[in-house]
Amino acid sequence: MDAEAKLNLIKRNTQEIVTEEELVKVLQKKTPIVYCGYEPNGPMHLGHFVTITKLMDFEKAGFKVKILLADIHALLNRKGEEEKIKKDVESWRKTIKAIGLKAEVVLGSDFEFEPSYVKDVMNIAQETTLNRGMRSMQEVARDFDNATISQMWYPLMQIQDIKALKCDVAYGGMEQRKIHMLGRELSNITNHKFVAVHTPLITSLKGPGEKMSKSIPGSFVSVTDSDEQIKSIIKNAYCPEKVAEDNPMLQITKLIIFPRIKELIIERPTKFGGTLKFKTYEELEETYVQGKLHPLDLKNAVSGELIKIITPIRKLFNK
Repeated sequence: MDAEAKLNLIKRNTQEIVTEEELVKVLQKKTPIVYCGYEPNGPMHLGHFVTITKLMDFEKAGFKVKILLADIHALLNRKGEEEKIKKDVESWRKTIKAIGLKAEVVLGSDFEFEPSYVKDVMNIAQETTLNRGMRSMQEVARDFDNATISQMWYPLMQIQDIKALKCDVAYGGMEQRKIHMLGRELSNITNHKFVAVHTPLITSLKGPGEKMSKSIPGSFVSVTDSDEQIKSIIKNAYCPEKVAEDNPMLQITKLIIFPRIKELIIERPTKFGGTLKFKTYEELEETYVQGKLHPLDLKNAVSGELIKIITPIRKLFNK
């Protein structure tokens, strides 16, 4: 794969790259490193599949992928007690292995208590105002209105993680943007420069205005859901007719399904127009917005493709 093809693959379905010029230079390295961090909190769900899918693109483009299972961050962000988080870490390890991503999986607790790491985080803290720290954590903190000081420490650690893992690219959903931008602004303090790559967030299956969350039943599909559960959740999901904006069914096809397939086949009875075939997401969206594809038919296709993706993962997960 040449440099242009690698760049186009990484750019696919991204919302922002800061900066593309810097990314081009990173691609000149023999084996550049990309990192993405996850709080191990319950099973992986569709929101995570967006970033996992993009990490597969990075891997195909020649990057070494590092996944940080941020157990200490989860503790600071009030995602559970230590024993619960340990169990979640193990389930995430199994899920990543089942997906087949050849990533180096690192635990935060493996290196975040080292004196040099703690000292560097303290240096970052000295250069970060309270207001800037609050802004950076706004999209990732649980119960932001009652946030604790530990949750403000969280984004500062995340900035140091990027340096500690020697990453050329920090990647995540758009909720990570403020933290990554703070990290870039403080590169003179950390002595580590990196490119920030962000992908869109999927709208909650309950509809716009809600974040896909484990605390809201029916707002997501998990890798542990059965085929029948997947069908039921998708059948009841928000999917406005002829509308592409904030439509989670179209977002799922664009960000998760199409990167894995060459053609999306939507089977319909002849009396309803017969089978449709789409080689690109753009073709699908145009057909849907024109009203030539009913929401239920789109949902059925999405359910079928998600079952193909999730079932083998679930089987390996349950062994």
